[in-house]
Amino acid sequence: MSATTETRPTNTTQQATRERTGPNPFTRRKVIGYLITLLTWVVVLIFFFPVLWMIITSFKTEGQAASFPPQFLFTPTFDGYAAVFDRGMGLYLLNSLFLAVGSTIVVMLLAIPAAYALSVRPIIRWQDGLFFFISTKFMPVAASIIPVFLLLRTFGLLDNLWALGVLYLGINLPLAVWMMRSFFAEVPIAVVEAAQIDGASYSRELWRVSLPIVAPGAAAAALICFIFAWNEYFLANLLTAVVARTTPPFLGSFVDGRGQFLAILSAASTIAVLPVIVAGWLAQKRLVRGLAMGAVK
Repeated sequence: MSATTETRPTNTTQQATRERTGPNPFTRRKVIGYLITLLTWVVVLIFFFPVLWMIITSFKTEGQAASFPPQFLFTPTFDGYAAVFDRGMGLYLLNSLFLAVGSTIVVMLLAIPAAYALSVRPIIRWQDGLFFFISTKFMPVAASIIPVFLLLRTFGLLDNLWALGVLYLGINLPLAVWMMRSFFAEVPIAVVEAAQIDGASYSRELWRVSLPIVAPGAAAAALICFIFAWNEYFLANLLTAVVARTTPPFLGSFVDGRGQFLAILSAASTIAVLPVIVAGWLAQKRLVRGLAMGAVK
């Protein structure tokens, strides 16, 4: 009897406590999580809608693409894609692929040992070296285009893929060095010292010991350099004409005095973004890990 009498006040106290504190905190946390997830999807759809609309427009005719209000129900056609390749887009895609892949490979081959020397094995006055690399990004490209143009014209290198690749190399190298330097700074010094004690050479210490640890960061840096080289428009538009023309200037050629060819331009743009999407999809896991390196210590 006494035990029953003792438990009743306890139950009443618990019920009063629940009434004062409100709903279960775990339920409230779930509701907040669902709302955040819904908001995230809304934001993603808002940002992705222009790309989706571009893909949809690429399957329309020019009349359907220019109609107002927009037509959502239509018969898909591949005329835009056929017209794009009839205008020679294949050559421009190959030029962009050659420049983006080639310059990225050379950038990473130069940036990895340079960043390693500035982090794990710092050279004398390494701060000055880092400042020199970043100082090359201070001047806008437009401010240096006239001397670059005159220099290339003097040596007969206008409309030349190799000359444009060297310029892309100079643009992306400082960024890659700074990124890789921050990644190599996260390599445990004990691992490097253990490799040195085992008699590892400098090259083995770099490529076989330290680089696998920062491989996600290297993938992120390479992908960013690839995207920058693939999307570069200013230099490719001013320094090339036919032979070394790349995809971005080619896309701009669809807007002229006769009007905007929206369907063909959408088809060309859809083809142009595919390599970047494929590269990002293949490297998405390493990209996320690489960009998050150094965020939590």
